Amino acid sequence: MRWRIALLVSAAVAISYLDRQTLPWAIKAIQADIPITNQAKAFLDSAFLVAYGLMYLGGGRLLDWLGTRRGFLIVMIFWSLACASHGFAGGVLMLAASRLLLGIGEGGGFPAATRAVGEWFPVAERATAMGIINAGSAVGAVVAPAFISFVLLNVGWLGLAPWRWVFFLTGAFGLIWAVGWWKIYFLPAGLEGTNRSENARRPAAPLGELLRHREIWGVIVAKFMSDAAWYFYLFWLPKYLFDARHFDLKAAGAVGWIPYAASGVGSLCGGALCGRLMNGGASVNAARKIAAGLSAAVMPCVMFVPHAPSVAWVIALFSVAFAGQQSWSTIVMVLPTDLVPPSSVGTVAGLIGLGGAMGGVVLGQTAGWLLDHGFSYTPILVIAGSLHVLGFITICLALPRIKPLALSSGPGT
Repeated sequence: MRWRIALLVSAAVAISYLDRQTLPWAIKAIQADIPITNQAKAFLDSAFLVAYGLMYLGGGRLLDWLGTRRGFLIVMIFWSLACASHGFAGGVLMLAASRLLLGIGEGGGFPAATRAVGEWFPVAERATAMGIINAGSAVGAVVAPAFISFVLLNVGWLGLAPWRWVFFLTGAFGLIWAVGWWKIYFLPAGLEGTNRSENARRPAAPLGELLRHREIWGVIVAKFMSDAAWYFYLFWLPKYLFDARHFDLKAAGAVGWIPYAASGVGSLCGGALCGRLMNGGASVNAARKIAAGLSAAVMPCVMFVPHAPSVAWVIALFSVAFAGQQSWSTIVMVLPTDLVPPSSVGTVAGLIGLGGAMGGVVLGQTAGWLLDHGFSYTPILVIAGSLHVLGFITICLALPRIKPLALSSGPGT
């Protein structure tokens, strides 16, 4: 049953990544009706990321309060309706409002996923389970180019522009998932690492108590750096193919899915490697750091993208980076379950996600400004290619040994 739960949560992650990819892949079609500069696009991305990051924290606390089943249902319904609302936009400000609402809803997704892993899986299986769940991001991102291209080229029902139907249809997928979630998910009993344990019934630790630990700050800062690069790849790869490599929608859709497919492979490999190391006798500390270090080591390859002699090389380099990123992300996302009891996992996952989203805002705004002021993608890719390595160094310094933290058991705030 727990692996069915992992697949169900993975489907939710796939929907979230499909929803957040709608704007990047439909941007050319939207620009035919609504003028959008590079800086305006960065503004739209930032609207999503600021709300996403803040709600990642708020959603974590919400999930710790409501529980996984009810909390995930609420956030899925909210973000699905927010996604559909993009289709009614008549200008940049309306798009920004919809993007803001989408971020608010999706901010609760990964804290809910992390809680589900903590409830259903023993420690040795959590990285593998998170790898399966994180692979959902690849499924959604792989589906996005082909699905959005198909809708843009073939759907114009009721006289509405095809790009509006992109948002209506993707929003509907989440509502369908919500029905299945409510029928299937329940809190397990009698399994190691579930909320049935005495440890799990403790109230969530206060934020101040959590933030006094350098280990948590270390993961937040590492996530700030690594997700800055990831959100740049996620939101700007389509535009890079359009602008720098002069692809049309059909050509970009034909190859644009490949790096996202590679990210799914990376998710599975990172989790499987960590699980295999632990099953072979490695400590949690060694297994997590070996897997994270190998993942970070491949990320500088994107620095060579501007000098790639062909599109095939561009896609290959991005594919390696996407795989390394999601392998890395799988390990970092499971760290809250290693550091704090289940009652505080959602909150810590939220803090870490907030750090990652703010990193995405900083690099996204930097990219938009540089591109609108005559710079190429080269300096942006050099910065992005170095961030995971710096993030890994930060984790090693802040967490000399990955182990449960000594937290107070007072009520959350």
